[in-house]
Amino acid sequence: MQVIGHTRAPLRLEPPAGAPRPYVGVHVGVHSTQPGVIALEASQDHRVKIHAGAPVRGACRADRFVYTRGDVDLIPAGASDVWQEDDAGTSLILSLSPSLLRRVAADMGLDPDKAGLEPRHQIRDPQIEHIAWALDAERRAGDPTGLLYRESLGVALAAHLLGRYKAPGRLRRGLSAPQLRRVTEYIEEHLDHDLSLDRLAGVAGVSASHLKTLFKRSTGVPVHEYVIQRRVERAKALLLRGDLPASQVAIEAGFAHQSHMARCMRRVLGVTPAKVAASAR
Repeated sequence: MQVIGHTRAPLRLEPPAGAPRPYVGVHVGVHSTQPGVIALEASQDHRVKIHAGAPVRGACRADRFVYTRGDVDLIPAGASDVWQEDDAGTSLILSLSPSLLRRVAADMGLDPDKAGLEPRHQIRDPQIEHIAWALDAERRAGDPTGLLYRESLGVALAAHLLGRYKAPGRLRRGLSAPQLRRVTEYIEEHLDHDLSLDRLAGVAGVSASHLKTLFKRSTGVPVHEYVIQRRVERAKALLLRGDLPASQVAIEAGFAHQSHMARCMRRVLGVTPAKVAASAR
């Protein structure tokens, strides 16, 4: 039995009536390369790569290329790429979680189960560039305007990508809508408990091995990653509320301890709990 999390008495934290649920933030990083073979490993996130430095010559299979500032590649979740570069290069990598794409797709009236991106290479898109440079400027300045600004840029980017580069819907069948609702509602109500795959599988009415497969098909993320993302959003909401110390927030959100919460929050949101708490002041 695989166990996810920490046991505590339940705490219900409901958002204000009519308030939107928080989005998982977009991540921005710098990818610097030296001449040679470049390998971009597969990731659970969708990635947007924007060339940000001097021109770079290279080859992908038999095709020669020259990348210049602003050239964009789209790498869907689960995809990898390998190519050869003749020059040192610098790119921005914007990573968007599948859950962000799903939620933006739902807000746009699209089927969230088909919220994927098609792979594209060396395209020019001024709107992607504009968002990328804004995110990079915020990163280099140390996120002075706070989490909400970066989240709003992530939502804008996701909406643009879904509007222009959405992948054809070829996803295999996952959990049914009632099964998925039961599992996600159970997770939400028991975030501060141990959440085992066996128990969640029982809620869905399938085996544990089938739950792992079907849940990822339905949501785009493994069940354990979904639980971590929901715990991070619970912790964020508690920190923004501002009436509990960070150590207590970690326990109420289902983390083993404060350091565990900090690691997960930095990975999912790209910021520390202290920065989240400071943004509420």
